[in-house]
Amino acid sequence: MLSLKKISLVQFKNYSGKSFSFHKRIVGITGRNGSGKTNLLDAIYYICFTKSYFTSSEAQNTQYQTNGFRLEGFMDRDHQEGKIVCTLKDGKKEFALNDEAYERFSQHIGRYPAVMIAPDDAEIILGGSEERRKWLDALLCQLHPGYLDHLITYQKILQQKNTLLKTMNGQGGSQDTLLDIFDEQLVKHGTPVFEWRRAFLPGFIQQVQKLYDYLAGKHETVNIQYQSGLHEQTFTELLAANRYKDMMMQRTTGGIHKDDLQFVLDDHPMKTSASQGQRKSFLFALKLAQFEVIKEHKKFPPLLLLDDVFEKLDQDRVSRLINLVSSPVYGQVFITDTHADRILAAFKENSDNFQLVEME
Repeated sequence: MLSLKKISLVQFKNYSGKSFSFHKRIVGITGRNGSGKTNLLDAIYYICFTKSYFTSSEAQNTQYQTNGFRLEGFMDRDHQEGKIVCTLKDGKKEFALNDEAYERFSQHIGRYPAVMIAPDDAEIILGGSEERRKWLDALLCQLHPGYLDHLITYQKILQQKNTLLKTMNGQGGSQDTLLDIFDEQLVKHGTPVFEWRRAFLPGFIQQVQKLYDYLAGKHETVNIQYQSGLHEQTFTELLAANRYKDMMMQRTTGGIHKDDLQFVLDDHPMKTSASQGQRKSFLFALKLAQFEVIKEHKKFPPLLLLDDVFEKLDQDRVSRLINLVSSPVYGQVFITDTHADRILAAFKENSDNFQLVEME
């Protein structure tokens, strides 16, 4: 079992300094818009992932007119307490567990897994391929310790290769030997990422289908199609075939950084053919299936962070979702809403396991 017992926020977003203690499995967080509900969820996510769910800019995570922030959380995982501290000061970030600083932040990922469901998640379906890769990578790095390391190294090499391609174009010179070295490294670190992605999706879609049918209240066939240039040829062959094009475009035009997922409903692309209700059902099914897979892999449920779901779902879907997360197999759940009476009514049958946190 995994649970967050306490978290303290100093100069994080709209918080000057505030501590919260949690003593129940289901935590409702209420308050008016702008009171800090979502920021609290993001702080919880941050201490699990070493970064914000909503932004890559640390300046946006730091309270206005300050030069840094501090987060401290106390997790209980199978009766072992972990003290997590993150500090950002003058642009330098440090992350520590039980007062031992991490050499690499990636070492922390997966230790305290979490799943966030937020209104902006619609971009996973409607946005560009980067949004879908980001979602899949965040999931797989919690399952496979080596995944994130390979991905980080791949991105660094890709950046170096693209810099070389731009330089070559500007100088008109040829650097085939150096390009060969970069390509060997891209293959070395990109191939495992591709294999993990490819192996994961067939079983995962079965979980998504089951949850989609439950949340939608009817059966419609959903699918996830993994689109990659590596299905047809090896990574080495792909890079070799694209060499001339890469030099012309001044960037690496093929590889795992171009992979995409196509979400399909009854054989039609969900992005263009699904209704808003269908997309919402699929999105929640996607995230809850993510929860199930992590739980199965870790042998304990991750934290579940639900932001503003009452405003985004119709009553039937909300009722089915509440019914699901009220089950003890769901572990600790944090859920925000603007109306205290609505969230109290939703969990009235679980009042023994429910705690209400009201923002000022």
